[in-house]
Amino acid sequence: MESRLVAGSLLAILSGIMNGSFTLPMRFLGRWEWENVWSLFIAVSCLLMPTAIISAIAPQSWTIIAHAPVHATWTAISAGFIWGFGAIMFGQSVSAIGISLANTFVLATSSALGSLLPMLLLAPHRLFSHTGRMILGGVAIEVTGIALCGAAGQQRDKAVGVGAERGDLVGHVRPMGVGLLLALGAGVLSAVFNIGFGLAQPIAEYGRAAGLSEFCSTNLIWWIMLAAGSVANLAFCVYLLFRNHSMAKFKQSGGLRLYSLSTLMAVLWGGSIFVYGAAVPRLGPLGTAIGWPLSLATGLLLANAIGIGLGEWRRAPTRARGWMYSGIAVLLIAIAVLSRANY
Repeated sequence: MESRLVAGSLLAILSGIMNGSFTLPMRFLGRWEWENVWSLFIAVSCLLMPTAIISAIAPQSWTIIAHAPVHATWTAISAGFIWGFGAIMFGQSVSAIGISLANTFVLATSSALGSLLPMLLLAPHRLFSHTGRMILGGVAIEVTGIALCGAAGQQRDKAVGVGAERGDLVGHVRPMGVGLLLALGAGVLSAVFNIGFGLAQPIAEYGRAAGLSEFCSTNLIWWIMLAAGSVANLAFCVYLLFRNHSMAKFKQSGGLRLYSLSTLMAVLWGGSIFVYGAAVPRLGPLGTAIGWPLSLATGLLLANAIGIGLGEWRRAPTRARGWMYSGIAVLLIAIAVLSRANY
C-alpha cells in the first residue's frame, strides 16, 4: 500500500510539472493571434492526443464507451463541456496578466474547490472528521494566499503599468481586475473537471469489469470529458478566427516554429491529464481530494519560477514582490495541509 501511495504521489508531481510548464511556449507565439494558438492547442490536446493514446493501448475502448453507464457518461460530458469554458478563461487570463499570476490564481482556486467539493459530493459524512477539518482548513488558508497574490498583482500594475514585461506573449493585455476575474472564473470551472472525474467513476468501473487496466479504464473518462470540453473551445476559436480575420496567419512564413510550440503546449498539458489519471487510483479512496492539490502545488511553484525567470516581476516594486512571495508561501502551506488530509 505504501509503495502505491509513493508511486501515486510521484505521478501527481510529474503531472504538476507538465501542467506548470505548458504555458511557457505562449511567451514566444506573439506572431499568431490567441485563437490561432488555442485552436491548435485544443485540437491536439483534447482530441488527437487522447484518441491516439486510447486507440494504441486499448482499441476495444470505443466499444466499451458506447455501452458505458448512460448517467455517468452524461455526467462526464456535462462536466467536460462546463470545464471547456474554464479553459477559454484560463487561456485568456495568461495573455491578460502573465504566466505567473494567471497560473497562481487558477491553480489555487482549482486546488481549493477541487479538494472540497469531491468530499461534499462523494463523502459528505467525512466533512467533520479529521480529514474533513483539514481540508476545510486548507481551503481557508488557500483563500488567504490568493488574496495576497491578487494584492501583489495590483501593486505591480500600478507601479509599472498594465502589461509590463510581456515579451512576445500571445494575446492582448487587460487590466488586472479583468485578468483576475478571468483567472478566478477559470479556477472555479476547472474544479468542475476534477468533480466530474470523481462522479464519472462508474465508467472506469465498467471498463475494468470489461477487462481494461486501471489506467486504460480511467482514460475512458478523460476522453469523454476532453472531447466535450473541446466543443466550447473550438467554437469560440472559430468565431474569433473569422471575426479577427486571423485564419490567414496559419499560412504565414516561419510557421513551423509556431506549430511546433503550440503542439508542445498540447503535449505537455494533455500528458499531464493522463499522468494525473494514473496517479489517482494509487492514492486511495480520496485520491481526487489529495492528488489534485499535490499536482497543482507542483504546477504552481514551477509556473511562478518560469514567470520570475522570464522577468514578469523584474520591474515590480519590492513591496509587490514581497506580497507575491508571501502569497505563494501561504498557498504552499495550504496545499501541504490538503495533502496531509489523506493521513
